[in-house]
Order: sequence, then structure tokens, then C-alpha cells
Amino acid sequence: MIDRRAMLVGSLAALASGAAAQTPPPVARPGRPLVFAEPDETIDLWDPGPPEMAAAALVETVRERSTDPAYNDRIVLGISQPRMAVFRPARPNGAAVLIMPGGGYSWVVVDKEGYEMARLLAAQGITAFVLFYRLPGEGWALAGPNVALADAQRAMRLIRHRTGRYGLDRSKVCAIGFSAGGHVCADLLTRFATQVYPPDDAIDALSARPDAAAPLYPVISMSAPHAHAGSRRNLLGDNASPALERAHSPHLNVPADAPPCFLLHAEDDASVPVANTLLLHAALRARGIPAEMHLFPDGGHGFGLRLARGKSVEHWPGLFLAWGRYRGLWP
Repeated sequence: MIDRRAMLVGSLAALASGAAAQTPPPVARPGRPLVFAEPDETIDLWDPGPPEMAAAALVETVRERSTDPAYNDRIVLGISQPRMAVFRPARPNGAAVLIMPGGGYSWVVVDKEGYEMARLLAAQGITAFVLFYRLPGEGWALAGPNVALADAQRAMRLIRHRTGRYGLDRSKVCAIGFSAGGHVCADLLTRFATQVYPPDDAIDALSARPDAAAPLYPVISMSAPHAHAGSRRNLLGDNASPALERAHSPHLNVPADAPPCFLLHAEDDASVPVANTLLLHAALRARGIPAEMHLFPDGGHGFGLRLARGKSVEHWPGLFLAWGRYRGLWP
């Protein structure tokens, strides 16, 4: 394992030459056109890199799953430089949302639960940050199962650090996550104050607590019978102890100062049982945390925006935006 300080030596030459570009966002494969424009910019969470290097060198890989020319559906894995893709509205209203796409901790979805949501928010005046977080099964021994949470905490702090640049209000920074990204979101809203990486600079003195959070069709429980097997295996390994399962089941770790939440699930979800959302809702209520929950009879899993069309869950974005207005997050 190589400490991040060892990376400084290799970075000095680039800094001396004036190279300050951030790591670009994942791109479509050669020959595959982009249906929509890429994000305005990216922000690396750490410079020159995260607090540790992976045990083996990672090659960031982007795969396009869509064969329909009407949309892109990319996934990315092998992330060694965690970063945010920024979607800036024409007229920012001061609100920010950190988006954590899903992927079962096997990869991070780019378009379906990332960029598509970011474009919707930007159209509402909300500055959107799509988080490409590191995956726990790719050799991050120091952080282990906390590696995605470490990236989410750092991302929240970095957004608050840059509020002046983006015209944001530090008290209006929300988090939203889908599926396994919903687990990252729920982990963040329950363990925002848990130190999971060594403080690096003044940015890490800022709060990582989201002012509101929306885990959508989230992975929550890490124990049978409700755990999503793939996410549990990728996060905790095959032989996780009950104590480790408990430590990474957000509904068992809700603090008294958790933020208000918006919860959403389709009851016919065959991948992540709706019981996950019910468990989190009950835990939030037991702590007196405001939580608005919406359950729909159909929608399946991973519907995001595009795949919700024509189903009972289709109008969830309007409910989410109305909730944000009610909570005073945006006009």
C-alpha cells in the first residue's frame, strides 16, 4: 500500500509545467456519438489523489450498454481518481445536489442515474454534482468498505468549500442516490460525522452532513433476508460478520441529527426489496427525523427517469422537487 504522499513526487513535474486540468469525465467509446453534451467541468476530490492507492493499478473502463441511438447508457469501473462532474444551471438558485448513481458496487452508472438526473436539476436552477466514487472491491484496503463513504464525505465538503465559485448556499446542499448509490447516500446521511479517511486540508474541517437526503430504491440492509446479495458481497466480502453487517446497514446507525429525507421505492422491485426503504423509514421515524416516503405498485428496479415513463412511478421527479421546495432547499 502506497501512501498518497508518495504520489506527490510524480506530480511535481506536472505542477511545475502549469498542468492543472482535472480528470475528465467518463466518455463514450470511439464511434459511439453522445446524445447530450458532456458536463461543464469535473472536480477531482483530492489533489494529487485519494488518501491511498489501490493495491494494484486500476484502468478506468467505460462501457456503453445502449444500442439505441436515442440515448447513452454508460457504466464506469476501475475508478482510481474519484471526482465530480458538474452541471451548472444558466441561473443558479443557490441550491446544490450531490448525485450518487448506482451499480451494485460493481460499477458506477454514468447516464441513467447520473447525468440524466443532473440535467433535470440544472434545468430547475440547481447545481448538480455527479459523484464517481471508488468501488470497495477494487483493492482499497485502507478504507475498505468505507471507501465510497469517504468519497461522498469529501465531495460534500468540497461543494461547501466552493459555494462562492458556484453561487451556492452552504445550508442548501442535498444528497441523492440510487440503488447502491442510495446506500452511499444513506451511509452519508447517517455517518457523515464518522472519520473514515485522514484529514487532508482545511476542506476536511467543513461539515459533510447533507442538509437533506434522498436515497431512492436504496440498498440499506446488509443482512438476510433483505440484503441485495451483489452489493453486500462487493461491499463486505463473502464472510462478513454480524458486526460488520450492522456497521454498514444505515437503518441501524441513524443519529439524532440526521437530515430530513425523501424516500422512494417501487413495490415490485425484484432486485432490492422494498423492505429496505421501509426499514430506513421506520428508523428515521424512531429518531424523530422528518421523512417523506412514496411507494408505487410498479416500476421495478433502476428506473431512474427514463425507465419510469408509463409506470405508476413516472411522476416521482415532481414529488421530489416539491419536497425540496417544502424543505426550503430551492424556490
